[in-house]
Amino acid sequence: MAFPPRPPRGTFNPRFRKEQQQEHRTNNMIRVPQVRLVGENVTVGVYTIQEALKMAQDQALDLVEISPNADPPVCKVIDYNKFLYEKKRKEKEMKAKSKASEVKEIRFTPNTDDHDFDFKAKHAEKFLKDGDKVKAYVQFKGRAIQFRERGELLLLKFAERLNEFGVLEGMPKMEGKRMLAIWAPKSQKKKT
Repeated sequence: MAFPPRPPRGTFNPRFRKEQQQEHRTNNMIRVPQVRLVGENVTVGVYTIQEALKMAQDQALDLVEISPNADPPVCKVIDYNKFLYEKKRKEKEMKAKSKASEVKEIRFTPNTDDHDFDFKAKHAEKFLKDGDKVKAYVQFKGRAIQFRERGELLLLKFAERLNEFGVLEGMPKMEGKRMLAIWAPKSQKKKT
């Protein structure tokens, strides 16, 4: 099977034609008799599609269908590229503001001394203030598993220390050779 000769570069080739997919219908793509018009330099109201297109052309802007499911559909007179840019920027800001909370881990041993305990508690307080969860665990190695009560006392002491900044989600529990507990931050309004 032979293919037709390839057209010269820069000319229209229907085989490789890409349909431009738009998120919103604009200008002549809007196929309804009447639209509700909103915008900055427009009197809000219901107009025929011809009147709305004429208003948009007079201002050298686009007629963009914002809410196609409304009765009549809502359209806005605006520069379409500017509209898309603003929409993407808002979505990006929303995504940046909705930071997913992380789980920060802090590790102890049954023989952790007071200085290390205070140091790790300060880190945990900072994590909880930042809105992250804290997972503290006591790692038992070798024969240290005999001192489970020490690990439990250590985690309960840690819970008492973090009481002001976070809420203990459950009593310390054993998972293999680890005893762990998780703290969630107390809800507090962000300072702006």
